[in-house]
Amino acid sequence: MSTTLQVSALFEQLRELLELERVPGTDGLDRSVTGADISSPGLALAGFMDRFPARRLQVFGETEVTYLRSLDADVRRAHLRQFFSFPIPCVFVTKALDLPVEVVEEAVGAGVAVLRSSLKTNEFYTRVKPWLEDAFAPQTTLHGSLADVYGVGLLFIGQSGIGKSECVLDLVERGHRIVADDLVLVRRRGTDVLIGRGHELQRHYMEIRGVGLVDIPAIFGIRAVRQQKRIEVVVQLEEWRHGAPVERTGLDGETTDILGVGIPRVTVALNPGKNITVIAEVIAMHHLLKWSGVDPAERFNERLIKQMRDKTEINRYLREDHE
Repeated sequence: MSTTLQVSALFEQLRELLELERVPGTDGLDRSVTGADISSPGLALAGFMDRFPARRLQVFGETEVTYLRSLDADVRRAHLRQFFSFPIPCVFVTKALDLPVEVVEEAVGAGVAVLRSSLKTNEFYTRVKPWLEDAFAPQTTLHGSLADVYGVGLLFIGQSGIGKSECVLDLVERGHRIVADDLVLVRRRGTDVLIGRGHELQRHYMEIRGVGLVDIPAIFGIRAVRQQKRIEVVVQLEEWRHGAPVERTGLDGETTDILGVGIPRVTVALNPGKNITVIAEVIAMHHLLKWSGVDPAERFNERLIKQMRDKTEINRYLREDHE
């Protein structure tokens, strides 16, 4: 799911963080911002447009403004007219700098908003980049329940009524924490980190069939919930079927793709008497063990291979020993 913001929304949400004001006379607040990229125009102000990333947010710092002031007025206007002819979302100006009159006039003519910040350029970038990366991060919604078990984010998925909520409720009762139930909002940060959280309206409420809505923090205390958690393992709950293939050793681990990130997946077949809560705790501890560099399945396989190799060596020795 891609994110698009109007410049007006960007301005309102960043006004205090970046200490912004709109340069009088400029408009263009209805333009769309479609990505988190932001940079200075560089050689574009000198008229070189071959590699100009025009759809990025643009920043005029002291270097850009000083360069523009060094140009002849006619040359400055010609370069700025060419610059503003591209589909620029908006222009930021740092250090509360006063702009040459041609900048404002060409921005007004092109319908591009110019927003002035009182921050120094480095501080401006330090504040705006994390905000933009979070606002424009790829995101999706998943049907499932997310819990923090021993610090590991377990996302329980499966068909409706399979018992996802009941499993997480039992985990909460055992001292673990719920993040979201039924609807999980997932956002990718960087290239391989998935952060899950609940919807604002239903966060930390849980639907238990036959009981209704349950307020988790009201019953179990505020320590039973957390606002968001990295998703590290997907637990697929499904009904047990006779003859269905079941992973027995863990050597051939499964993964599932969420927003382009491969996440380990464990499939648990449910049948009467199976303690899914304890299994979930084991899944979390097993993940922590593997994360620390210890893979029980690989270790067992290595021991088995070593034993077979040693037995082969002993048999060969006995066959060759004729004394």
